Amino acid sequence: MNDNTAETQMRKGMLVYCVLLLCKDGKVYTSELIRALHGAELIVVEGTLYPLLNRLAKDGLLAYEWQESEQGPPRKYYWLTAEGTELLNDLRNTYHKLHASITSLEKGAKK
Repeated sequence: MNDNTAETQMRKGMLVYCVLLLCKDGKVYTSELIRALHGAELIVVEGTLYPLLNRLAKDGLLAYEWQESEQGPPRKYYWLTAEGTELLNDLRNTYHKLHASITSLEKGAKK
């Protein structure tokens, strides 16, 4: 596995957590999600994000609604459900434990 493939796989693995984080404060439009993920250097193309959003909604982790837009067609907005909030909390705890473990290993490897 080359470095680029490993990085891509790690980013994909974190994408659910990142999307849930972005939806935690209320309704978010898809282009806002894409902009935030690009800004965080988590390069995501729409072809990756839309299926993920659909899956998270189908799994009951995100809710959505269509809202009329003055700039064009209706827009689909997403937000966390109660189940999504629970998963976000679980993922946050897991992430912090993993981060602490990796940091510990890195410190040990420097000895």
